[in-house]
Amino acid sequence: MLATAATYVAKTRHTRIVADSSIRLRSAFRSRTIGSMTHALLIALLLVAAATGAAAQGTTCTPTPPDMLGPFYKPNAPERARTGSGIVVSGFVRSAKGCAALPGAQVEWWSADERGEYRDELRATQRADAQGRFSYETVSPGRYPGRPPHLHVRITAPNHKPLVTQLYPTPNQHQITTDFVLLPN
Repeated sequence: MLATAATYVAKTRHTRIVADSSIRLRSAFRSRTIGSMTHALLIALLLVAAATGAAAQGTTCTPTPPDMLGPFYKPNAPERARTGSGIVVSGFVRSAKGCAALPGAQVEWWSADERGEYRDELRATQRADAQGRFSYETVSPGRYPGRPPHLHVRITAPNHKPLVTQLYPTPNQHQITTDFVLLPN
């Protein structure tokens, strides 16, 4: 009987320890799981709030700053994407509202040649493609008294204000990548 009582006590005590450990373990697991779930839920709510806030504000692009038209602009330049070689300008025409591409936007170019003289051969008009993309190649513009080398550009698109601006390439620059961002009417 003694052996049986000792066995009973040992088994009972062991069972209680296992049961107590199991309860503590399950309790710890539950609190960790609940804590993890609460943490995950909080993060999800913050992400949804941030996305909703951004959507409510609307995505915008910073409009391209205008620059002077200058005295050498002539409308109705020939349609072409190249007037020489030396520098390539490429990018997208976008709306300031929503950063949406403006397919079919008209992009007009004019600039001086390497000696700083304006010539009709360096005038061009092109249309942005279906994604609002453009690419124009011309000679690297020269400087003339009082002005650094620059390219003139005028962009128009339906329901947007026309943009006149200039690009100022650095010496030996052969590629300019830029987006033109127009303000809606």
